[in-house]
Amino acid sequence: MSAKLKFFLIVILSIFATASAGVYIIQGQPFAPIVETTDVQTQQVAAIHQSQEVVAYSERSDYKTIALEKLTSSLQGSDPATLALNAFDDIASVGGTRKVEVAYPQRNQALVTITQIKGGDDSVGIKYRVEMTTFGRSLFISSPPVWQIVWAGVRS
Repeated sequence: MSAKLKFFLIVILSIFATASAGVYIIQGQPFAPIVETTDVQTQQVAAIHQSQEVVAYSERSDYKTIALEKLTSSLQGSDPATLALNAFDDIASVGGTRKVEVAYPQRNQALVTITQIKGGDDSVGIKYRVEMTTFGRSLFISSPPVWQIVWAGVRS
């Protein structure tokens, strides 16, 4: 077998191996419609609509929406609680204690609620709500899912 033929077979096999692994990684992900438009307001409405599908909008009505661009940390990670705490790391400087609750309303959704309790009087100071969805896994199947923040809100 010539060297050129061996090289060609190696390239072809590696392409098939990579393509089949890529299909396996993204298999089972929900279909997200692609909206192409030049109207900025229409794009914002589409983004809001998609993020509202994660958790019912009625639960958000008590919260003031926080623009995701204002969050200083990464919007992606492997642990929902850590991801949410990092997004609001400035609340640690407020003082008092924090209570973190993580709920999984559906298999690919996470809802993290961070309650900041003021020191001394046991009254709730600020409550944060962070909604996340999974969008795949890293290279290995045994690795945890990758979570992405899709909506954040605050309530005083």
